[in-house]
Amino acid sequence: MTAQHIEPGGPFIPRPERTPGALRVALAQVAPHRLAEMERQKDEAIALAAGTGSLGPIMQFLETWAVAVEIARIPSTAARLRVAEYTAQTVDQDDPAWRGAMDEIRTLHSSTRESLTRE
Repeated sequence: MTAQHIEPGGPFIPRPERTPGALRVALAQVAPHRLAEMERQKDEAIALAAGTGSLGPIMQFLETWAVAVEIARIPSTAARLRVAEYTAQTVDQDDPAWRGAMDEIRTLHSSTRESLTRE
């Protein structure tokens, strides 16, 4: 993980390097319930990369999990995502709150992805 000073109320952990091992260690700290999902997706990405001769699936896997860890390591962002996901799962799709929740989920993921790209 990269060396960073962690402020009170700031991220739970430093931002990890974008490698499978570093992302797995970080995920184990901030969202251990997602480790099996990560491992399954890693296996799928490797198989797809081997089958196509392209590193694209592995790069997509790393980006997906870098975003997931980045969201989970920042308490306020993780809380916003949990609320939006809960709303999306519990209200009817005709309810305007569902669309708002889906927009929030999309916004959190895209803004996090953009912030990681700038780093």
